[in-house]
Amino acid sequence: MAKTSHDLVVEAKSKIKEVSVVDAREMIQSGAVVLDVREPGEFENGHVPGAINVPRGLLEFKLAATPELNQPDTPIVVYCKTSGRSALAVATLADMGVTNTVNMGGGYDAWAEAGYPTDKPPAIDYN
Repeated sequence: MAKTSHDLVVEAKSKIKEVSVVDAREMIQSGAVVLDVREPGEFENGHVPGAINVPRGLLEFKLAATPELNQPDTPIVVYCKTSGRSALAVATLADMGVTNTVNMGGGYDAWAEAGYPTDKPPAIDYN
């Protein structure tokens, strides 16, 4: 029987480390790289300050070209909207040899709900 997307996320989460937004924030404040794997439009609507945006669908292809993701001693906090795509991303990164990664449980929604700071690029004024 074929696996569903839910099955894949559950399987990924069984193989990776997931941390709370409280722990993720502490890691970020201590110098962890922040990777947002949502789509660019989602990122533009608000993101964790300092986050690098590499959409989940491009991660495998952009990994080598993103120096921040290739520092073995620097932890990486990965998130998406609610933590499904980021769980898959963390599992993929591990398969590609990037092992100092964690998934932020609850994703951006939990981060924003906790009242933590978010960045939103200013609207472009074409006048």
